Amino acid sequence: MSKKLYTGKQTTDYEFSIPERSQILDYLREANKPRTLKHIADALGADSAGQKSALKNRLKAMLRDGEVIKNRRDGYGLTEKMDLLAGTVIAHPDGYGFLRPDRGAPDLFLPAREMQSLMHGDRVLVRISGTSRRNQQEGALVEILEHANRKIVGRYFREGQIGYVAPDNPRLHQDVLIPAGREGKARAGEYVVAGITKFPDRHTQPVGKVIEILRQETYVEMATEVAIRAHDIPWQWPDEITPELEVIASAADRVSGRRTDLRGLPFVTIDGEDARDFDDAVCCEETGVGWKLFVAIADVSGYVLPGSALDIEAENRGTSVYFPQRVVPMLPELLSNDLCSLKPAVDRPCLVCEMEISRQGLVENSRFLQALIHSRRRMTYTEMAAVVVEKNDSIRRSMEPLIEHLDLLNRLFKLMHGARTRQGLLEFGTTETRMEFDKKGRIRSISPLLRNDAHRLIEEFMLAANVAAAELLQGNEIPILYRNHEPPNPEKLADLREFLAGFGLQLGGGEKPGVNDYAVVLDTVRDREYAHLVETVLLRSMSLAVYEAVNKGHFGLAFESYTHFTSPIRRYPDLLVHRAIRHLINAAPYGYSMQEMQNLGLHCSQTERRADDATRDVAQRLKCEFMQDRIGEIFSGTISGVTAFGLFVELDEALVEGLVHVTALPNDYYHFDAAAHCLRGERSGRSFSLAGRIQVMVTRVDIDEKKIDLEFLDGRESRK
Repeated sequence: MSKKLYTGKQTTDYEFSIPERSQILDYLREANKPRTLKHIADALGADSAGQKSALKNRLKAMLRDGEVIKNRRDGYGLTEKMDLLAGTVIAHPDGYGFLRPDRGAPDLFLPAREMQSLMHGDRVLVRISGTSRRNQQEGALVEILEHANRKIVGRYFREGQIGYVAPDNPRLHQDVLIPAGREGKARAGEYVVAGITKFPDRHTQPVGKVIEILRQETYVEMATEVAIRAHDIPWQWPDEITPELEVIASAADRVSGRRTDLRGLPFVTIDGEDARDFDDAVCCEETGVGWKLFVAIADVSGYVLPGSALDIEAENRGTSVYFPQRVVPMLPELLSNDLCSLKPAVDRPCLVCEMEISRQGLVENSRFLQALIHSRRRMTYTEMAAVVVEKNDSIRRSMEPLIEHLDLLNRLFKLMHGARTRQGLLEFGTTETRMEFDKKGRIRSISPLLRNDAHRLIEEFMLAANVAAAELLQGNEIPILYRNHEPPNPEKLADLREFLAGFGLQLGGGEKPGVNDYAVVLDTVRDREYAHLVETVLLRSMSLAVYEAVNKGHFGLAFESYTHFTSPIRRYPDLLVHRAIRHLINAAPYGYSMQEMQNLGLHCSQTERRADDATRDVAQRLKCEFMQDRIGEIFSGTISGVTAFGLFVELDEALVEGLVHVTALPNDYYHFDAAAHCLRGERSGRSFSLAGRIQVMVTRVDIDEKKIDLEFLDGRESRK
């Protein structure tokens, strides 16, 4: 009998049965003492040489994941029986760190002496060794399960005969020593990639050698290259995908058979001006009892097959990463920008969600089709808004054959958006920015990116399709990844209620407030001077959205079940959802278990955070370079964050954020009030609160540390 073992990356087939992890753990619990490989094999019936070899590999994986530990007598024991915790190291730039346990226990403090042997991201086993001065449980290192950093990105420096690389990531608190002759052709001050040849221990720093020198023509290219390497974003395509791409290119129409022909419908794509891949198209029609909405999504799953080299690499990447002037795609350009892109005037295979919408704007029924479509036009958000919102006559005339259909789309959007508003809808006034660059890749200007009804139209239709997919797959009990957004935890809720009480406001809903309760607060303060403050605190009380195999609902969107279906070109969870839907349509095999899907959810959530961190790093580095020539200038700004060590301020004109350190505030002792989100002076009683307006001067910019320092100015006018 064939048995499948999930390793976190791909599925491996064995031509024989071996014990599952749960069986091994149960046996070790019953044995109540460490057992050798032979003991485990004999007890669980792994008799052949092949079975014992596979069992040994499984035990290695369990060692890596911290489920068991191996003693000096080659016995495998349960970490839970040894009072050990497995987890990930979260390092602090000041040298200490924390262990984030795998199994949901509170973080453990790791003092600097323990961190001497560790680096940020390492997976380790620790034991609880005592309590820190701040009454927090403290951990001591037992074993390093897996080193996270085999390459370090940073700037190369040389002092006398000693070379070293100062890591770009501030959480990597130890410089990497580069012995003489191991620096290659690197020059002092250049950005390099250092390969680790010796990991740190209690007595020595990490040692490495320069394996790559990062040299780019423009500043934005350099910032992007550094971020890609620093965050370990996969950017090179493995050789194994080449023959698969050649087969796909030579038989590009192979996924077009056995499809519903929807080429007669007036599908259009609506995206940003600089979009390069178009993975969704929409159209609608009125019926006698309401509306039909069609959301067509590129059928990536017809090209990227489970277990293929393309699939393994797509899973590894998890998501496309969008930098200011470069995209690191999840799929090669043949797919992302060509065969799976819903270009106008060409036939494209799609998965289509067909929804019946009532006259009240509610989705009453839905079904999914494997279809063939033919997009009529590639629209931009600006064009769509000019046509259906601004009613620009000249643009409307240029699109005459489609005008009636575009107006229908807009009418349906308003109907559906209105229905969702009545059911409960949170709309926060967050501001996105757009950067413009000069020829040297430096920021020329930063401007707000304004959303219009064309953005909201596409968003509304995509939300409806995502909900329909989640309901279909949940109803059929198919393992998929849900996009979960849990309600605020009790601690954050208590802080929020205390904060709102200071303004005479109440959050309804008791212990489980809903979106409508949040919306009531927003509506109450909308025209008040402190509306932005309340809105910011409400937003920050929310949890982060994650991918999980168990549905927990989406609090922020007020959906009982929600998944991602609409972007399989750039998100791996969407590709998995497409496979599940095709499984239902075609009664094809579906090889994912709940445990596999949960592991994939953890991985995809991590790749999403990795992408966010990398793009944020690039933006901050570019903004620091932009502000370097503005030291000494005075700005008005809004307090965007309050901490015990100072205030983060977003500057109005520049749309960048800097820090007013607590020592740069008027002379006083300041105390941080977490519930009120403010710093309050002990002697003066003066307070600085989140969303407050102040004037500051730029005093220092450090590009390497990606920091902008500001000084508070009392009563000074900002420079225009």
